[in-house]
Amino acid sequence: MEYRFSEKHSRYIRRCATATVNVAEGAVRAGKTVDNVFAFAYLLEDAPDRIHLATGATLGAAKLNIGDCNGLGLEGIFGPRARWGKYRGNECMKIMTRTGEKIVIFSGGKNADSFKRIRGNSYGMWIATEINLHHDTMIKEAFNRQLAAKRRRVFWDLNPSSPGAPIYKNYIDLYGEKQRAGELPAGFFNYCHFTIFDNAALPRRRIEEIAAQYDPGSVWYRRDILGERCAAEGLVYPLFHKLRDRIVAGRNEVDPSTVAFINVGVDFGGNRSKTTFVAAAFCRDGSVAVVADHAIDGVKGEIDSERVNVEMLAFLGELGERFPGTEIRYVFCDSEAQYLINGLRRRLRREGSTARVEDCAKRRIKDRIDFVNSLMAAGRFRVTENCGLVIRGIGEAMWDPDSMADVRLDDFTSDIDILDAMEYAIERYMKKL
Repeated sequence: MEYRFSEKHSRYIRRCATATVNVAEGAVRAGKTVDNVFAFAYLLEDAPDRIHLATGATLGAAKLNIGDCNGLGLEGIFGPRARWGKYRGNECMKIMTRTGEKIVIFSGGKNADSFKRIRGNSYGMWIATEINLHHDTMIKEAFNRQLAAKRRRVFWDLNPSSPGAPIYKNYIDLYGEKQRAGELPAGFFNYCHFTIFDNAALPRRRIEEIAAQYDPGSVWYRRDILGERCAAEGLVYPLFHKLRDRIVAGRNEVDPSTVAFINVGVDFGGNRSKTTFVAAAFCRDGSVAVVADHAIDGVKGEIDSERVNVEMLAFLGELGERFPGTEIRYVFCDSEAQYLINGLRRRLRREGSTARVEDCAKRRIKDRIDFVNSLMAAGRFRVTENCGLVIRGIGEAMWDPDSMADVRLDDFTSDIDILDAMEYAIERYMKKL
């Protein structure tokens, strides 16, 4: 394996050999996860405990970021000595070390009941990626499961959050304060902050490419590039206001011949909110264009299913006229209203529509916002001028100033329902784009 560790990263990894709790925080692509995986693997060779824990926000994230890690994960480090398998119903990696077989249990941690998956075992070491996305009950349970460890070790990585995020108050900053006050043993807590520029394995040109995807004045540049903790405040989409003339296109500026397919996102109405449709055209050049939107009055639970079906058929019909021959591939719906989804699915089939009605992915709102902002920064996002609801929704969206997490303000001063529908239409293609 070929990988370059800067001296800053090397010093952090060396401290991991003796520190109980190790935290790498900072910018995206700073090399934080690689450091922790490397230290975890090194200590695994002679770990006196047999069973260990690896977690991410989801099981998939844990396996991808810790097991694979772009070839630098446990699979790459141990090679033929590592194999995926099952242990008491859990996904695991079985690794033959110089002190015998070790079992690393993989699990997700973002849900309130995630802790149930890791009960029943005692763990020696625990490595977690994106610890700020773990539910607090999962963190507490993982700590409890280490009480009997012969050599307890904890490895966390995270991208910066709002300064008031619970992960700092309850754990990271608390440990730092206690260690400085002498309430924890010297060397118990090993913390290091990294920027993207600390990653010696990334060529300077690649760093510049990554940084160019962000607005230098935005909170996301400060977090993802500089690795700073800062609160999300003000406009959710500041680039939209700077680049409005480039983003808002004429109704007929999206040439049907350039469109590969179209998806529709649906958000069903809640308290005082409307049911919304948004159509997103996926273009052959890798860009996305929002080409149509629509809203229906009606509170969730009181929505007329027949009206939703009729207005969706009309919406799809208009899209077919504007983009003849273009596949309308999916209608992704808010998964909380299955009776409406099932009715819509049956009606579209009966009317001969080939569009597949599916549940939305319901990805984290912050991730959806980051994605749209990155498309804007890269010049790969447009909204046609007939989409007044989406244009107004993007322009008026604000961060909630009273929240410690990154939450859109939801006080009916802006239309976040239309934004949910827009994001449902595109969120399943985030990685591909």
